[in-house]
Amino acid sequence: MTLLAVGLNYNTAPLAVRERLAFPTEILDSALQELARLQEIREVAILSTCNRTEFYCTTDSPDGQILVDWVASSRDIRPADFAPYLYCHTDTQLIRHMFRVASGLDSMILGEPQILGQMKTAYQAALEAGTIGKQLGKLFQSTFSAAKKVRTDTAIGSSPVSVAFAAVQMAQQIFDSLSDQTALLIGAGETIELTARHLTQQGIGRIIIANRTYDKAHTLAMQFNGFAIALSELPNHLEEADIVISSTASQLPILGKGRVESALKKRKHKPMFMVDLAVPRDIEAEVEQLRDVYLYTVDDLKNTIDQNMNSRRQAAEQAEEIIDTQVGNFLAWLRAQGAQTTIQDYRRQAEQIREEALQKALAMLKNGAPPEEALNRLAHSLTNKLIHTPSAQIRAAAENERHDLIAAAREILKLQHSQ
Repeated sequence: MTLLAVGLNYNTAPLAVRERLAFPTEILDSALQELARLQEIREVAILSTCNRTEFYCTTDSPDGQILVDWVASSRDIRPADFAPYLYCHTDTQLIRHMFRVASGLDSMILGEPQILGQMKTAYQAALEAGTIGKQLGKLFQSTFSAAKKVRTDTAIGSSPVSVAFAAVQMAQQIFDSLSDQTALLIGAGETIELTARHLTQQGIGRIIIANRTYDKAHTLAMQFNGFAIALSELPNHLEEADIVISSTASQLPILGKGRVESALKKRKHKPMFMVDLAVPRDIEAEVEQLRDVYLYTVDDLKNTIDQNMNSRRQAAEQAEEIIDTQVGNFLAWLRAQGAQTTIQDYRRQAEQIREEALQKALAMLKNGAPPEEALNRLAHSLTNKLIHTPSAQIRAAAENERHDLIAAAREILKLQHSQ
């Protein structure tokens, strides 16, 4: 039985290929059950995100061809169109790979935490589909433990490495609490969406989203229980904003010094924190001259992000050491499982010998033999039968000069040298 992973990710495959091999939630259960019905597959789970699709399984077919053929058939795609982008990991390689993925060491953004949640979702889906057994179940649990230890014992996830996250963390440093603040977000693209998500997670009091296209602003605002306005309405709402974060594709500034100054007067000079994430800039540089404004640009955040990426890289080195230890622990568990079958067979054999010897002793008693004689016969018979096969094997090892087997036998049987 082999532990096997076959997959592709943002490093090995372009988006056009990744999206064709994605497994959305609505088809995941049926896909897992189809895979589990394949003769070579024993256990299986699927991890599918925007950056990767990976199949984890225990199998009799370690080359992964069975998975390639199934994917081609189920996703209606020729093997030649995706096979060149695949990687394949088995046993120790796979264990290390899963631990690294869950810890964010294999992510596009080093140390990002979302992947652990996605890994847990993959495990839960396989559990509900009934396609996870003892080995893969234990591997997932060990994966979660390894990732948790990496998060706990290193600083890999403690420093922001996206401009959206960095902007929100900077806002937290300026305001004691975000729960009493209003954030005005200008734009409706991916960066603003990510910013809105981070602000919501940190308990922002209120979100206003302004965009040139009102419908886009409204759609985004609905996700975060926010309020949408058209860009033309910005002058009427700027004074409400304690935090302004802007990221649009405008070629000209959206906020000038005069407009911000007017809003500050209406706010009775209550300070305003502003972050301009746009290139070209959305907020005129002169706004920084205003006394009650804290204005930061994407370059200001970039310095923080670069420093934090260096911090994460150093933490990643520590994380790799932790993963080495965790891989060793799981391999020890696997080896113990291999020995378990041998132990069970040995116990079964001993029980059979015991039962045969006991029945003979009981028969002697029934036929009138003295109890002491029956017990002596039982002890003698049991001892002879239990040591017969090991003795014969040790003798054969000596005849074949297999001194390693003799040494192993002494160690297993805990034999002391006779005086």
